Amino acid sequence: MVNSTALFSVLSPTSIYQSEDLSDYDFALAPAHVAIIPDGNRRWAKKQQTSPKVGHTEGADNFIEIVKSCKELGVKVVTFYTFSTENWARSQDEVQVLMWLLDIYLTEQRQTMLDLGIQFETIGDLSKIPLNVVETIAETKRITEQCDQIRMVLAINYGGRDDICRAVQRLVKDAMGKQLDPESITEEVLGQYLDTAPFGDPDLLIRTSGELRISNFLLWQISYSEMYISDVLWPDFTPHHLLEAICDYQKRKRRLGG
Repeated sequence: MVNSTALFSVLSPTSIYQSEDLSDYDFALAPAHVAIIPDGNRRWAKKQQTSPKVGHTEGADNFIEIVKSCKELGVKVVTFYTFSTENWARSQDEVQVLMWLLDIYLTEQRQTMLDLGIQFETIGDLSKIPLNVVETIAETKRITEQCDQIRMVLAINYGGRDDICRAVQRLVKDAMGKQLDPESITEEVLGQYLDTAPFGDPDLLIRTSGELRISNFLLWQISYSEMYISDVLWPDFTPHHLLEAICDYQKRKRRLGG
């Protein structure tokens, strides 16, 4: 059940949720880290008889709303699968739109991030991302680095296999340089080389649009994450859908293999 003190500290005239929404919510059981595969932008656009660009824009506009909702629900980190290593296979026009949208989105949302206490972070290999977008990413990180209410992580040019490969490359380099004893390598040590090391593994993975795939997302990190599949297309995924997902999570018994 909801803790009245926690509820009082969360609700305000600008809150997304009302007290009745949270009557069955337990803040003590809030997942610390929620990962989201925000799928369905193009299908949403097709249903609306509009362009993929509009679908992606609507999807991007939903990020901050869901981060704000996560903050109100006691989540500390939310990670979005924004652009995968496989997305380069899409048409050049669509890739350009996604890069343009990322650049514009981060610039426009900086003040909102500051107002809400959102610290912006990324995972993934940014070496292939256009320089102007990389500079925008770096500046947004710098501006929000003192924010401490919630961390918003965008996975950009990210793939789970690529993450593991890059981690192993760094690990081997340290071992060859005598900075690491190969005999000391454990799962915990390797985990420290992954992109997500500062954030911890997700407690809950949400995928929208009804697809039943991991799609090369956080392969190492979600080994014991709870999964929640929503049939709702990402642009239509609301704070109340998020609340349903986390309430479902709270009903589960997490044994972690034990």
